[in-house]
Amino acid sequence: MAQFTRIEVAAAMKETGMIPLFFNNDIELSKKVLKACYNGGARLMEFTARGDFAHEVFGELTKYAIAELPGMIMGVGSITDAGAASLYMALGANFIVTPVLREDIAIACNRKKVLWSPGCGSLTEIARAEELGCEIVKLFPGDLYGPKFVKGIKGPQPWTSIMPTGGVAPTVENLTGWFDAGVTCVGMGSQLISKDIIANKNYAKLEQDVKDALAIVKKVRK
Repeated sequence: MAQFTRIEVAAAMKETGMIPLFFNNDIELSKKVLKACYNGGARLMEFTARGDFAHEVFGELTKYAIAELPGMIMGVGSITDAGAASLYMALGANFIVTPVLREDIAIACNRKKVLWSPGCGSLTEIARAEELGCEIVKLFPGDLYGPKFVKGIKGPQPWTSIMPTGGVAPTVENLTGWFDAGVTCVGMGSQLISKDIIANKNYAKLEQDVKDALAIVKKVRK
């Protein structure tokens, strides 16, 4: 069961402006990555459930976060059907992120008042997601659309909250482009939690990189 309401999750997304994305099937390594992100100031983590037995890893990570990382909001991404959404909500997911807009996932999450963020790629999809109660829409893949798309959407729909994932980098130039266009927050995966960091288990660097990225977001956002 979720530890945080969807309103609390949406508020944290807007306040911090960044969500790290990560998946690994090694539980102990995943705990260290999560702690490094937490120590760096991140208060949300999207666990991208893309491997076999990913739910088992997520369950352990969520227990760890509840016990050791107060205020850390655990969510899950790459969810493609209501059954998977329900499974992860039972394991404590506080938000559900999907690569596509699926109404069955919206219904499952709304029933339990869990925030869900569907991947959308058109104004029609975004409008439909909002009709279904979506607070923050995921723009995916972000690098194919870019900040100009966000700016175009915000013109007729200034109330729309958008979170691009894919094509987001922890640099002043990249983040300035996104936040100037009007995004609410960004999702950042391998550009932040790199293969080198994982291979070398350089958690101190990850902690600093998260701090630096959050500082840039705070500086460039309006």
